[in-house]
Amino acid sequence: MNRPYTTLFLLVSVDGKISTGDTDTMDVDKDYPRIDGVKEGLKQYYDLEMETDLFSLNTGRVFAKVGMNEKTDEPKKLPVSFVVIDNEPHLTERGVSYLAKKSKNLIVATTNKTHSAISLKNKFDNISVFEYQGKVDFGDLFSKLKEQFGAERLTIQSGGTLNTTLVREGLVDRVFLVIAPALVGGKNTSTLMDGESLHAPDELNKIKALELVEAKPLKNSYLLLEYKVKN
Repeated sequence: MNRPYTTLFLLVSVDGKISTGDTDTMDVDKDYPRIDGVKEGLKQYYDLEMETDLFSLNTGRVFAKVGMNEKTDEPKKLPVSFVVIDNEPHLTERGVSYLAKKSKNLIVATTNKTHSAISLKNKFDNISVFEYQGKVDFGDLFSKLKEQFGAERLTIQSGGTLNTTLVREGLVDRVFLVIAPALVGGKNTSTLMDGESLHAPDELNKIKALELVEAKPLKNSYLLLEYKVKN
């Protein structure tokens, strides 16, 4: 392939929710440790997360949500290269600087010509920015990740809307899910795949079939599911 082999890796509830509510104050990383029956097995997810690929894709919104823009400590340098999709932008200059110090490479894809990462390229030699018109061309971006950075494998941990875009464009090869023993509910709470709904039978080709690779019970009623995506 002219792009990395990609894995969608997420922690989801039994009803497919990737958050605990519909506002940015609600977050599984903060909330699950407070819930009896869920907190006991949570470490298994973080242990698996430590084994993911050395190229990691996420969104500026997620990084802002976990407080990246407010960090003041000196981060420990990781061998991981972060790929950040950030059009709003959600990351401030402080957030970009912190991620640049923390990562091997910080690769920002954006449609925003005033993104702070653009001006910070002169300060940090490990920041790369790919600018797009209107919307990010993920096929082009993924090709550049392999050609320019040598990315053979990429872990995706983004939100439901972006997940849907990447899956429907045939850019996700593997789904690796840790299922938490929880029912969250809420029609506006983010799920594994959100975005635009399908409206007619002629759009059924956008639905991706999966081939089960492994279903493994974990401790404390957690479950590990691995699927191959039939692109």
